[in-house]
Amino acid sequence: MPRFAANLSMMYTEHDFLDRFAAAARDGFRAVEYLFPYAFERAELARRLADQGLAQVLFNAPPGDFDAGERGLACLPGREETFRRAFVEQALPYAQALRCPRIHVMAGLVPPHVEAAALRATYLANLEWAAQQARSAGVDVLIEPINTRDIPRYFLNRQDHAHEIIAEVGAGNLKVQMDLYHCQIVEGDVAMKLRRYLPTGRVGHLQIAGVPQRHEPDAGELNGAYLFGVLDELGWQGHVGCEYRPRAGTSAGLGWFAPYRASQANDT
Repeated sequence: MPRFAANLSMMYTEHDFLDRFAAAARDGFRAVEYLFPYAFERAELARRLADQGLAQVLFNAPPGDFDAGERGLACLPGREETFRRAFVEQALPYAQALRCPRIHVMAGLVPPHVEAAALRATYLANLEWAAQQARSAGVDVLIEPINTRDIPRYFLNRQDHAHEIIAEVGAGNLKVQMDLYHCQIVEGDVAMKLRRYLPTGRVGHLQIAGVPQRHEPDAGELNGAYLFGVLDELGWQGHVGCEYRPRAGTSAGLGWFAPYRASQANDT
């Protein structure tokens, strides 16, 4: 049975953020993820995890000025110093304090009048550097193809593009964050892409949401239960992040989770 991680940035928003850990644990989750931890002290987050018996399995590196619309810095020429300082001074210390084995590095938005070759070269160099920094801490660096309906002009959109980049960098701890919601919107054929990419060992994390409204995984055009069966068939041992917006209250919408609740395990 898949192991699910509640995404506390999207789920349990009826609670204050620090209270979402307990809410997720009460509903049977044994792992969590979220966008960014940096507004909270590392010790407080670690205490919430420990008190609720939760594993932190993923968060994002600082993305630049998120409130101003930035969605990552890794591909942006001229922003290398800002990206690298934030990674070593913020992301890695939080990962170590929270015992989180994965950091997602957002690529960024394609700016006008910048050559594609320059963006790619910057991205590759930053990813190689970040993977080197993270290796000694036992942390994987993840990259995620994101659809351009939700984030217009995002640099990385396709699974094959992500895997090409992983292969070119050649770092064992650089992997793909495969979000089935984004994959369905951009490419479709999700089950076959799981069958193609999971056996490579280069997928470090999965995420799920219903398509097109990004609600629970039992709503919309993706068949969540079928895809979870494919994961079992393929022997997926990682977590599946529940990065969706509940339709009407998080706990009330967890009917899809009921068959899996008893099988959840508290490990990474």
